[in-house]
Amino acid sequence: MTNTHRRGLLALTAAGLAMPGLLRASEAWPDRPIRLIVPWPPGGSTDTVARILQPRLQDVLGKPVVIDNRGGASGSIGAIEAARAPADGMSWMLAYDTQATNESVMPLPFRTLEAFVPVCLVATGPLALVAHASTPFHTYADVVAAAKKDPDSLNYATSGVGGLAHVATTLLQQVGGFRMVHVPYKGGGPATQDAVAGHVPLFMSNVVVISQHIKAGVLRPLGVTTREESRHVPGVKSFAQQGVGDFEAPTWWAMVGRTGTPQPILEKMNRALLTVLADSDVRRKLEEQGADVVGSSPEECGQFLEREIIRWGKVIRDNNIRADS
Repeated sequence: MTNTHRRGLLALTAAGLAMPGLLRASEAWPDRPIRLIVPWPPGGSTDTVARILQPRLQDVLGKPVVIDNRGGASGSIGAIEAARAPADGMSWMLAYDTQATNESVMPLPFRTLEAFVPVCLVATGPLALVAHASTPFHTYADVVAAAKKDPDSLNYATSGVGGLAHVATTLLQQVGGFRMVHVPYKGGGPATQDAVAGHVPLFMSNVVVISQHIKAGVLRPLGVTTREESRHVPGVKSFAQQGVGDFEAPTWWAMVGRTGTPQPILEKMNRALLTVLADSDVRRKLEEQGADVVGSSPEECGQFLEREIIRWGKVIRDNNIRADS
């Protein structure tokens, strides 16, 4: 028997001995409180979505779900923490769209599809470019005209460098032939506060954190990033409908776990999330915030994440977007 065969036999034997233990652990899961890492500060869209899911998810799993906000660096600080967590099914992350862009924007100690295993695409939604009601911008065309007349003089805010809002607005400028100045914030909550206060004239954001301010008339929507008009911002045309080709950039939220988490536990979490997302009260709350519930399989979630990483990675490289840009 060669050394290679001997090592293979030993590995198979060890796996066989470990299998009953893994099965017992999977059957008992969860046996203690679950940590849900939200890689953004309180008050942003990801935190909002997590807190809508939390009560019902606790009911379904039968154990407390503890939200752990780890904001900073466009979601990368929380993601690094999640990537270091044991693969035992006790720590999960509610990922935001920056999870598909950060690895192209900044050096990270992991690759998303290597460190994490997809569980469920929870929801998608439109991004909206909004102007403060005090500004002279009543249409997207007004913004383009002002930016072309005086390049690099018009500020727009986003929740952080390299996020989908930043990258999508960069693509809008590239296609439209105009330039604005990016003002990045450390999350959607702080950015919304300054946008509502009028400290920054324009804000590209998911609708979840700004819907109430749109309804109140404080923020004026100028365009959405879905292919067609969105029911969450009625009467506002998409950028594609305003002449920006086939432009589309929906935001999203997805549950991911650590690579190596036992498959039965991953399947249990997926079933739990599907049960939660089928709850009429949960769906209503998410949709009222401006999100469209998806509730996918792990396979569909993985395919979606891969497409987003490839698509927006190209835009980032083409425009030389970096963490300090």
